[in-house]
Amino acid sequence: IMIKPISTLVLLALACVSLSAGANEVTVKAALLKKYPEVPVETVTKTPVAGIYEVFSNGQMIYTDENASYLFVNANLIDTEKKTNLTEERMSKLTAIRFDQLPLNLAVKKVKGKGTRKLAYFADPNCGYCKKFEQDLTKINDVTIYVFLYPVLGQDSIDKAKSIWCSKDKIKAWDDQLINNVAPTAAGTCDTSAIDKTLAFGKQKNMSGTPTMFFADGQRVPGAIPGEMIEQRLAAAK
Repeated sequence: IMIKPISTLVLLALACVSLSAGANEVTVKAALLKKYPEVPVETVTKTPVAGIYEVFSNGQMIYTDENASYLFVNANLIDTEKKTNLTEERMSKLTAIRFDQLPLNLAVKKVKGKGTRKLAYFADPNCGYCKKFEQDLTKINDVTIYVFLYPVLGQDSIDKAKSIWCSKDKIKAWDDQLINNVAPTAAGTCDTSAIDKTLAFGKQKNMSGTPTMFFADGQRVPGAIPGEMIEQRLAAAK
């Protein structure tokens, strides 16, 4: 648990001792848009802290008071009794995507064992964390993995993604690049519009880094997680 975000929210609460009467999610949103029209507000929700509201905006959590006089960004709301990060819990729900709403036709599909469990993730071919994640995935069985080529680390990543997509054996080309450190050799001159569509989808869903995972229950997990946590989430999602 980070101490700094807690102190930030305490300062916010102290600054908002005078609460406006009759404030609710609608009035807070209106006040926020009036003062900060550049902030794309998706949802406004009351928090357990009196007079403090969470604002979900452009894939980011912001906290504000009832008058939208203050904005606190990159803060985490912590329940000190339950020892839980309420911001992380809310972000997990707000950024979830139903598995059947993922554009699975744009992914490279890998089936391990019976493939009864499902996992999708967006990855850059040059991403070091993705390579570590792929190493852990080699130990996971009975899963269907949908790999979305999401080259966000530069032109070389784009070139490699196109080469992988245009390979006769996409799975082998991907595994060679990520697991065996063998670069793909196919010319990336086939129809690679799937990569463009994947990039557009990821941008729309505010995916800023790789890997970004989605499990069968729709839960989004940004960043690589170890094998034991993969197993736990696959079991929970099932």
